[in-house]
Amino acid sequence: MSEKIHVLTKDTTDRIAAGEVVERPSSVVKELLENALDAGATKVVIEIGKGGLQTVRVVDNGRGIDQEDVEVAFRRHATSKISGFDDLYGISSFGFRGEALPSIAAVSTVEMVTRRKGAFSGRKVTVENGRVKDNREVGCPEGTAVSVRNLFGNVPVRKKFLKKESVEQARCIEVVTRTALACPGVGIRVIVDGKTLLNMPVVRDVSERIALALGVDVEERMLPLGCVHGSVKIEGFTSRPDFTRSTAKGMVCYVNGRYVKDVLLNHAVMTAYRRMIEPRRYPQTVLFIEVPRDDVDVNVHPAKMEVRFRNPREVYEAVLTSVVRALSGPAQSVTPGLSVEVDKGYPLESYRRRIEEALGRFSGEGTVREAPGLWDEAAVFEGGRPAGFFSSLEYVGQTGKTYLLFTHPDGVVIIDQHAAHERILFEKLKKGVEGGTVVGQRLLVPEVLHLSPASLSLLERSVECFKTMGIEVEPFGGTAVKVTTFPRLLSHLEPASVITDIIDQVAEIGNGSSPAELTERAIVTMACKGAVKARNGLTAQEAKELCRDLDGIAFASTCPHGRPLYILLDFKELEKMFKRS
Repeated sequence: MSEKIHVLTKDTTDRIAAGEVVERPSSVVKELLENALDAGATKVVIEIGKGGLQTVRVVDNGRGIDQEDVEVAFRRHATSKISGFDDLYGISSFGFRGEALPSIAAVSTVEMVTRRKGAFSGRKVTVENGRVKDNREVGCPEGTAVSVRNLFGNVPVRKKFLKKESVEQARCIEVVTRTALACPGVGIRVIVDGKTLLNMPVVRDVSERIALALGVDVEERMLPLGCVHGSVKIEGFTSRPDFTRSTAKGMVCYVNGRYVKDVLLNHAVMTAYRRMIEPRRYPQTVLFIEVPRDDVDVNVHPAKMEVRFRNPREVYEAVLTSVVRALSGPAQSVTPGLSVEVDKGYPLESYRRRIEEALGRFSGEGTVREAPGLWDEAAVFEGGRPAGFFSSLEYVGQTGKTYLLFTHPDGVVIIDQHAAHERILFEKLKKGVEGGTVVGQRLLVPEVLHLSPASLSLLERSVECFKTMGIEVEPFGGTAVKVTTFPRLLSHLEPASVITDIIDQVAEIGNGSSPAELTERAIVTMACKGAVKARNGLTAQEAKELCRDLDGIAFASTCPHGRPLYILLDFKELEKMFKRS
């Protein structure tokens, strides 16, 4: 590598800049859809081919572009949405930096056909890898149609970082879904490989759009919320405590109509659910946050996915208040065994300390120090475990309705009941799948699930994988499916909850993942769902049966997630704790 300083070529800088905005096909869908909305479109049709890698086409009935401006729109930093720097603090549109079209065109072939409302004719321009190849007058409908082909054709190394076609397709649909939630007054249709997968007509309010975009099953489990706190207004919906997901992607936030990812907002929501849902579970939340436009900076991320609030404390308290009030209604149920800790009186004094801690963590104003754990020095007992080890332990009792205590010649053995049962179920399910002996029992009454379009797409492409795990589904019209067979080992669970969590795991699978890896991750999810939960009481007989099952497993030291399922506190460690050594 030369050490001489030199200026990079325009072609190189354009491709680098494109990488900030266009990460994958879903980025293209996001930018083109937002452009259509900024143009005042009331109807948008999105076509996706081969997960967006082959083609993405967005057609709208918006204002269109003047013929003399068409080619200019493909130059970097060309925009009609701001005129100067000060305009950045009064942004009401989605896009404003003038980076979307040139960034997309730098790594693909783009064809735009557009006609201004009232104009006699339109314009067609073709840009290939950043260079204009054609620009001519044409007859066309009012509005704009943008087609993107051969994405990353000139940057093949970028394709290696993309995931499977089905996953990229699902991400494209997720982008459309979350955008559609904020725009109930716009009709949106999505066509995937020639098939209409999503058709959302104009609706009156967000609740109707939630049913169309996320599924009727989700909409029925959502609670309305809202509050006004200072200059912050909150509206939206959040799920009942008994309806959760295995990932946080169901937590969707909008600030002044713009979808954002904000750690502080998510923290406020999770604080409201504290001790109401199980660990590592997340609610489904759709939040619409309105603040004065000059109180939020949307220019802190190239893709406008992050924001900075002038008064984060006020926003945090508003979100927390609205969610807590929704959850504290008299009709709400909670996960069995978990206590509810909600202060119904504003200003929620019981949450004040948590607010200060969170703001300190995320703004750099302070630090939060974790309390030292009682078992910090406890070692995981590994290696050389004799046959029948667990069955030989003398059961003492259960503490916290979570941990099983046993005496041992060298000290005390503590077993995490959930982790232990999770490992047992994992091994049983895995052995059954590998041997083709998973027992799927036919449901007397098939259960109908109403899925989101993105979830349905992933399920359709994973039907065979589900079959190997004893789960059989059939189409039931629209985005609904019918569950006809379900594993006998998990008969105590709701099929909808298990299938939704497995789909979430499928969505995270990488490009190089094999069917075997997908199956294993799905089995981990099933085992976690089916295992006895923390804070559930066990009888002495049930504790002994758990121990017998553990003795039949070769790798009974950790749960499938890698956490220890038991520890041995030897007498030397106990003597140190009590200052006897």
